[in-house]
Amino acid sequence: MRAYTKKSFPLTKIRRFIEPGPIVMVSSSHKGERDIMTLGWHMMLGFEPAMVGCYIWDQNHSFSLIRRSRECVINLPTFDLVDKVIGVGNTHGGDVDKFEQFGLTAANASKVDAPLIAECYANFECKLVDKSRINRYGLFVFEVVKAHVATSPRYPTTMHYRGDGVFMISGPNRSYRRRFKPVNL
Repeated sequence: MRAYTKKSFPLTKIRRFIEPGPIVMVSSSHKGERDIMTLGWHMMLGFEPAMVGCYIWDQNHSFSLIRRSRECVINLPTFDLVDKVIGVGNTHGGDVDKFEQFGLTAANASKVDAPLIAECYANFECKLVDKSRINRYGLFVFEVVKAHVATSPRYPTTMHYRGDGVFMISGPNRSYRRRFKPVNL
C-alpha cells in the first residue's frame, strides 16, 4: 500500500470528495403552488424512524414552500433523467411550473400533499420534524413517512454531484457481505 503525496486544497471544494449520496429532486407544494428543486446536500440521520436531513438554500423557491407546508417528497432520479435534473437545477423561482416545463408527471402522494415525480425510481414522502436548524444552517430534518420504490432494477444507476459541474455516475456493485458488518457504517 502506498502513501499519497498531498498538497493544500481549497476548503470550499472538499465536497467533491465527501458528497454523501445521489442527487435527488425535492418536490413541494403549498396553497396551490408547487415546485421541484435539484438537491445534492442530504444525509441519513436515523433508521427507525427513517430520518433525513437536507440543506436547502434560503433563496430557493422550494425553501419557503417546504417551510410553510412542513412537508415534501424526496424523489430519486436515475441517470436517464440527467437533462431534466440539470434543467430543474438551473431553473429558479416560482414563475414556471417545472413539472410542465420538463415533462415530469406529478403523482398523488398518500401521506403528504406534495406531489411525487412518477418518472423517478423512488419517492420518499417526508414530514418536517425539526425546524430548529433552518434559520441558522438551512438544515431541514424530515421523517420519511412513506416510501415508494421501483421493483427493478435492484440497484439503479444514480448521479452523484462532485462539485464544479462534475457528476459521478454510479457503477457496478460489489458485495462484501461476508466481511463487512453494515451496522458499523
